[in-house]
Amino acid sequence: MTYAGLLERTGQVNDLLNAKSVLAWDSRVMMPAGGAETRAKQLATLSVLARDHLVADETRRLLDAAEAETASLPADSVERTICAQVREAIDYHLRIPAELVRRRAETGSIGQDIWARARTDNDFAAFAPVLADTVALNREMAECIGYDSHPYDALMYRFEPGETVATLKPLFARLRDGLLPLLRKIADRDGPNVDFLRRPFPKQAQLDFGLKMAAKLGYDLNRGRLDTTVHPFEVSFTRNDVRITTRVNENWMPMSLFGCLHEAGHGLYEQYADPAYVRTPLATDLVGLYAVSGVSFGAHESQSRLFENHVGRSREFWELNFPEARAAYPEQLADIDAETFWRAVNRVEPGFIRVEADELTYDFHIMLRVDIEAALIDGSLQVKDLPEAWNAKIKEYLGLDVPSDRLGVLQDVHWSSGQIGTFCNYTIGNVMAGQLFEVARKDAAVSQGLRTADYAPLREWMTDHVHRHGRRYSRDELLVRATGRTLDPEPYIAHLTAKYSEIYGI
Repeated sequence: MTYAGLLERTGQVNDLLNAKSVLAWDSRVMMPAGGAETRAKQLATLSVLARDHLVADETRRLLDAAEAETASLPADSVERTICAQVREAIDYHLRIPAELVRRRAETGSIGQDIWARARTDNDFAAFAPVLADTVALNREMAECIGYDSHPYDALMYRFEPGETVATLKPLFARLRDGLLPLLRKIADRDGPNVDFLRRPFPKQAQLDFGLKMAAKLGYDLNRGRLDTTVHPFEVSFTRNDVRITTRVNENWMPMSLFGCLHEAGHGLYEQYADPAYVRTPLATDLVGLYAVSGVSFGAHESQSRLFENHVGRSREFWELNFPEARAAYPEQLADIDAETFWRAVNRVEPGFIRVEADELTYDFHIMLRVDIEAALIDGSLQVKDLPEAWNAKIKEYLGLDVPSDRLGVLQDVHWSSGQIGTFCNYTIGNVMAGQLFEVARKDAAVSQGLRTADYAPLREWMTDHVHRHGRRYSRDELLVRATGRTLDPEPYIAHLTAKYSEIYGI
């Protein structure tokens, strides 16, 4: 059974990547600051071991035999799909020297520690050298991978296969055309009152309530847990151990609440993948070397943004669930009703921090980052000029003057960890979320559940159309199967236009 042998071999790669994920989770949640240097080497070792195990002669021998063994099966069978994905991943990694993999992993782990301190100290100069190293390593990576038009395309391939600088341009242009006029109209209107959200909300009460709402959406606490961190994230060590994090500001409650809902959406994708795919390539990103079930990072973001925004920020959700919020915060919300709360958590207020951005301004943060990353990789922008370029883009898109690098170029964890090429995934996810939710809510059981605070039918619809498939289908194949068409921004633009026109009386 050579196919079974291939599955065991790639299962071992999955094991190594899950061990790496455990160490990465610990480094961002529990590890003392002094452990950064040695942890960097540990993560680099596991990255290289996973890569070497994948491309080893034994894996290739098993793959050759498995391809022959499964050749008579349908081209879209699970077995042939797995063989094709393993072949693609091996070909990809053979183009990248193991030493480059090691240097990227080590630089990324060290960079996270330097970034965290630089962000706290508002000291871009302290972060700039390791960021310059990161950019250089990613340029080297792009040349190894290969590309047709732009080196940034090669880096996006790891996170959003098929997306390029050329394909993103019309998508971003349509979003700007659809959303900028709405944003400018809103700028002339008085926004909802949010002062009550700045009342003191105890940390533990916030964590308890956020986790309760996440569980209501379907996040399985028997296979998950919630912790706090500097920058929220979700990570899975197979579908049976899927962890989420959030951050807490005792004087701004939405930060923790919507962080929980966002990361729970990611968690659902992992927890409800087909159990048969555990430890297989359909639950392993063999190209990016991540133990993750989502077919692309954009597909993964579709679930976080859908459950956070289309569900968690909807009027319907708070009409039904506000009594639980008031029970969690009896003093803070005693004089507040559901309508006031719903309007407040949907206030449009251009700001500096991406992860705290409202739905309407969020994508402008993404477009800014994609433009800057592409310029860094093609050499038209230098690291030393990054703060100035960043601040100019914020002024152009959101009309804001950035007061500090901590609120500007230092705010995201991605560059510190070595990830360049992943920001487009957030806007792809927003667009996918609008498209998927538009179709899902036409299902009678889903719409009835949304009206009665029963979110199981929605979660089950997403599981049937998205989660359970893991990495079996491409992003566009998944969309066509679920909605009948490839990526389409119109439902997302319509959602934002209708929602904010109502809130702001436009």
